[in-house]
Amino acid sequence: MTRPSRPLVIGHRGAPGLRPEHTRSSYELAVALGVDAVEPDVVFTKDGVAVVRHENEIGGTTDVAARPRFADRRTTRIVDGVPLEGWFTEDFTWDELSTLRCRERLPELRPESAAFDGQEPPLRLRELLDLVRAASREVGVVLEVKHATHFGALGLDVAGLLHAELEAAGWAHGQGTLIVESFEPTILSQLRGRGVRAQYVFLFEADGRPYDLVAADGEEAPTYRALSSPAGLDGLVGAVDGISVDKLMLVGPQGAALPGLVADAHERGLRVFTWTCRPENLFLEPRHRLGTDPAAFGDYAAEWREIAATGVDGVFVDHPDLAVAVFGGRED
Repeated sequence: MTRPSRPLVIGHRGAPGLRPEHTRSSYELAVALGVDAVEPDVVFTKDGVAVVRHENEIGGTTDVAARPRFADRRTTRIVDGVPLEGWFTEDFTWDELSTLRCRERLPELRPESAAFDGQEPPLRLRELLDLVRAASREVGVVLEVKHATHFGALGLDVAGLLHAELEAAGWAHGQGTLIVESFEPTILSQLRGRGVRAQYVFLFEADGRPYDLVAADGEEAPTYRALSSPAGLDGLVGAVDGISVDKLMLVGPQGAALPGLVADAHERGLRVFTWTCRPENLFLEPRHRLGTDPAAFGDYAAEWREIAATGVDGVFVDHPDLAVAVFGGRED
């Protein structure tokens, strides 16, 4: 497998260090700043519309809490085995959801982005796909399917809905660079089985287990750590095209990092991505922090160069301008 001279720079939810995540302006800015691809997270409404939101709980990323007409939608749901309180996309129709306006998820950390609160509605997946297709240069889409088991339990055919959306938008048959990723391998298998032409990437947390496998096998389900071992990677060959790992697994402290992971994956023909490159002290490893202000930028370039030195094939970034400067821009 031929390795790129630099990792792909993937706009994680667009350019959320500069605009509220998953908004049209966030994606447009990411494209303008030179990313190779953008990453939409996809969840679903009550009426089966694929929506671009980081989570199905939208209390922290929209103004829903300030909308009296939706006050009674606040509830507690069990999502991937964890109780969460808030407002959930599956309790709204798309028409209702489209009346909301997006907000910065981390306003104290990112006031520059929060200055754009309240200006834009959520996006449907179709709108994002069309936006990327309309770009003046080729930009890829790294589509993350969120909580597929959860939505399936609500009666939604997640694979069928995504297949239909990709088909209708002209992305299902290799018409653009499409990567599909999830923390749950079942949905990846289902989409591959439907003939969606994409590269399939299995997301790994630093700890825990894939929820779809937990739902099926309980404590017998493998951990992400076990799946990242040489034997675990052996089992992924032919099932997926790559893995995407928490950066702690590459450059974290001793006991968290797996120094041979990238090489082990590459030996098996698997690509390796990592998430998420962020410049603020809060998100950097302690050795790269500068001062004590969590919102201040630390020596992010040093950490990101460490990540690149592992040989990863792609990096998810919140500030595309900084990432392009560190990792290098497009070569065309």
